[in-house]
Amino acid sequence: MPDMLVRLYRLPPLQEAMERMEREGIVLRRAQPYEKRVVTGFIERHFSAAWADETSVAFARQPVTAFIALAENRIVGFGAYECTRRGYFGPTGVAEDFRGRGIGYALLLACLYGMWEMGYAYAIIGGAGPVDFYRRAVNAEVIEDSVPGIYTRIPEG
Repeated sequence: MPDMLVRLYRLPPLQEAMERMEREGIVLRRAQPYEKRVVTGFIERHFSAAWADETSVAFARQPVTAFIALAENRIVGFGAYECTRRGYFGPTGVAEDFRGRGIGYALLLACLYGMWEMGYAYAIIGGAGPVDFYRRAVNAEVIEDSVPGIYTRIPEG
């Protein structure tokens, strides 16, 4: 999976995605420090322990560099940035039964706007799985020769 580059100064408007979330009954907001266990627990149950560990870095920052999507006060998705490396977006994910509603797109935009507000002009999506989604959503471009990228030399336990 290649890394991708996003020009943060050319992002689509966030407001439209947020309005869609409101229509879908989804609350999208920045995670709070005291929610670390519940958020990382959701990530571990629905995705992986590795992603939960990676996202835990977001809770060491002020403000927290992660957003969550809630349906009836239940976490159904998350997006994080500044976790893997500085300037990186991810990990991110939406619970299977909530996919296809624009939640992933809204989380992506919220995080990328968070990075823009931090002063970044560009963001890197590391090890981008859904390359076509990122191309369509934010005009991300594949970074040539970026596989395997930073995800090498991971020690075995």
